[in-house]
Amino acid sequence: MTEKKAKEKTIFTQYAELQKFSQNEEYERALKAANKILGLDSHEFLAFHSKIVCLIELSRFEEVITQINKNPEYLQNLIFEKAYSFYRLNKLQDALATINKSEDEVDYRVSELKAQIHYRLEEYKEAHSIYQSIIKNTDDEYEEERLTNLYATMVYLDDNEKVDLDELKESPYELCYNKACMLIAMENYTEAEKKLKQCEKLCREKLEEDEDVAEEDVDIELALIRIQLAFVYQKQGRIKEAQSLYSANLKLKLGDVALQAVASNNVVCINKDQNLFDSKKKMKVALNEALVHKLPSLQRKYIALNNAILNYYINQPDQCEKICKTIESTWSNLLTSVNVIRALNLVKADKIVEAIELLKKEAKNETSELYVDLCITQFHLMKGSKVEACRVLENLGKDTYKPGIVGALTTLYLAIGDEAAALKVFEKSVEFYKKQKMKSGDLSTFWRQAADFHIRNGHPQVAANSLEELLASNKDDKKIRAQLVLACSQFDTQKAFKLSSELPTIEELSKGIDIDNIQTLAPVHFKKSPGVRNDSTPSTPRSDSDGKRKRKHKKRKGKLPKNYDSTVQPDPERWLPKHERIGFKKKRDRRNKEVIKGSQGTSHGQSEQYDFSKKVDETPESPGVEPSPKVSHSKQSQHQKKSNQKKKGKRR
Repeated sequence: MTEKKAKEKTIFTQYAELQKFSQNEEYERALKAANKILGLDSHEFLAFHSKIVCLIELSRFEEVITQINKNPEYLQNLIFEKAYSFYRLNKLQDALATINKSEDEVDYRVSELKAQIHYRLEEYKEAHSIYQSIIKNTDDEYEEERLTNLYATMVYLDDNEKVDLDELKESPYELCYNKACMLIAMENYTEAEKKLKQCEKLCREKLEEDEDVAEEDVDIELALIRIQLAFVYQKQGRIKEAQSLYSANLKLKLGDVALQAVASNNVVCINKDQNLFDSKKKMKVALNEALVHKLPSLQRKYIALNNAILNYYINQPDQCEKICKTIESTWSNLLTSVNVIRALNLVKADKIVEAIELLKKEAKNETSELYVDLCITQFHLMKGSKVEACRVLENLGKDTYKPGIVGALTTLYLAIGDEAAALKVFEKSVEFYKKQKMKSGDLSTFWRQAADFHIRNGHPQVAANSLEELLASNKDDKKIRAQLVLACSQFDTQKAFKLSSELPTIEELSKGIDIDNIQTLAPVHFKKSPGVRNDSTPSTPRSDSDGKRKRKHKKRKGKLPKNYDSTVQPDPERWLPKHERIGFKKKRDRRNKEVIKGSQGTSHGQSEQYDFSKKVDETPESPGVEPSPKVSHSKQSQHQKKSNQKKKGKRR
């Protein structure tokens, strides 16, 4: 056998070994077999390709890129493998650049990888278009997975409202879940709740088909859906339901770090300035470094903002400022929120003037002008300057005439005592809405409040204008028409008569009402004046039928003790506790070391005789001080229980 044939035989044997190890997923041994082949012939592309695949399966992505770079002649055939390795190393731009270097037409594997790279780069439109073209041009068993990815891109598209959601598939549960996420993005939380519950049912049915799956594993799989449902509850204001769902799912052994972070962050939002110790622990989970490549920037930036707010609550201004600088450099669109947090830190340090100046610089930004001006107004109120707060609210342009701002201005002017200024606010608002020609139906609450205010302050003509605007959108409301009649009667009687003719008559109002029945059901009771008496004369005796007199309840006398003797003076110590009375004898306590015990054979009386701690100073009292009167105890025992005295026993 020649050397060439021996070499070919060895290569053939190693290829057989390589195939066997690959089928058994023994990639370490398969890698060794591929290296042996390449050692015999370095130009064996099949062995080199097998080596690259084994390295990918072993997650040795750096080595994959190094090997391909050392053999540039194979690059065009290994575009997918190199791009995938860059993707797994989170080098998304390098992965995209590698795909774009391809000279040949890319296959569906490379296209799907490209779509996924665009999704991770948050270029959702590009990803959406690539997935659409792949679904149109391929027909295989992976259609559901591609549809799931397509729906995931649609969650972040701006023109979601144009999509007909009824045409989208809802099975399997992954498609149903992404459809629910689209509804959440549209802020349609009621429908999203229904879809998530449907998704949970579909997921449970699928998991229960496998009998070997434990209940705990089912709960872990359902955690994603339940946490999303908790978010829907939170947005609907059902805080208790949301909190219980978050807590229950965070107790599970979740392997997804991103899911834990989102749930923890949402719990911190619910806690606000309460349970700060729990919030601090939750925020550590939400700030995991691994989340940089697992969460989109939209979620990461709000987690960072919540971390800054939490540090404000726990009184760590230096750490809060450090986080604010990081947010400012990374996400410039959160600059307004960051400056508000900085201003709050200044307010906490009693630097309200500096906080207002900081926000005045921020107010130049048109996108956040109203929000910042309202913060400035709040700081003026905290400072106690209501006049300055009113000035800020009056200089908001069109926003000044919003119903909420008008209500705030009116309240502040009334608090100051300037009713004239409060009336002008309503008058300006009415003129503004007339010029804008806005539909009065949209401002019915505003017109009603304005009318009530003007009537209370004696301005019926202005109140009538508001009531007319309100009546234009509520023509059948008789109450508004009656109020308008009352207002017009004070300055225009003819108009009041004309309007009153359109009101229903008393006959119309009382139609179908049985007055006698009403009187029997609800009899009217009149209070009698003290001077008025009944029809009966003083000489006429009153019978029982005329009416029963009210019986006067006599107070019962308190019960006296059985042995009570009225001749004996009561015991003056009867209200004192037993231990404070003179005749009280303390029980012997062995723990009391101060008690002096006599020697063996000494009687109790003798021990007291020699106990000098009980001797009282018998020095005569000073002549200027009268002795306190002493209570006689001669007959005291008649009002007290007999003491349990030991009877003398007979000698045996």
